[in-house]
Amino acid sequence: MKKTSLNAVSYLHLNSKEWIVFIHGAGGSTATWKYQVDVFKNHYNLLLIDLRDHGKSKNIAPEVEHYNFDLITDDIKQVLNNQKIDKAHFITLSFGSVIMQDLSIKYPNLVASAILAGGIFKANALIKSFVQLARFFNLFLPYKWMYSIFSYLLMPFRKHQKSRIIYQNQAQKLSSVEYMKWVGLYNEFFRLLNRFYDQDINFPALAIMGKEDYIFFKSAKSFAAKHENVLINEIKGAGHICNIDQPKKFNDLALAFTLQHKYSQEEELPTQ
Repeated sequence: MKKTSLNAVSYLHLNSKEWIVFIHGAGGSTATWKYQVDVFKNHYNLLLIDLRDHGKSKNIAPEVEHYNFDLITDDIKQVLNNQKIDKAHFITLSFGSVIMQDLSIKYPNLVASAILAGGIFKANALIKSFVQLARFFNLFLPYKWMYSIFSYLLMPFRKHQKSRIIYQNQAQKLSSVEYMKWVGLYNEFFRLLNRFYDQDINFPALAIMGKEDYIFFKSAKSFAAKHENVLINEIKGAGHICNIDQPKKFNDLALAFTLQHKYSQEEELPTQ
């Protein structure tokens, strides 16, 4: 049976009018945020979205043969419209940061602040090589092998095992057809990164990066150095999926940042 909107899970806070929207990365789901929900629901309304084909967002209409960022961001905007959300904080992971970049370009008043965990920014030589290597292996490897191989490339150390297992379990739920549609987004990927990297960032943003995220950390530092409104924090003992590797440290940094950049006029009342 076809659905007309993405699956989304919401948590309502009686004393807050502010929203946090969580956008997971490619191959993820709302389960990506299992260590964040209990902390943030004490302060905000939360909206966790399963991207098209991910988690419980299966058989979303319209069904199209090739994906582009217009389709993916329109999916998310429809969910926000259904919830009557016209402004929110965004917390994103990995490829979710690229989707948020596109949202902020198309709807500049939508983003109150953004936290980019394992954020992907302007592609340096290492990132380009990583993406091209993935596209090459797509030619002859089953996609489930791809996820396994690249989870080890992204998260190579023993301390990343929990993140790696969660990522692999979620990614296995995509079919081969769905996976190849998402691979097609790379046709626009670098062009979008370059556009966002060079434009003015008119909202407060925080890149939270694992110190052991050796593929994406360097470009995140470059992005933060270029933009006045962008800060960066590194988490020791964490890799690419830093919100799972070191959830307490991530939550402390992310919650402090959102509380610093509240956008509603009313003060939050204490939680009873």
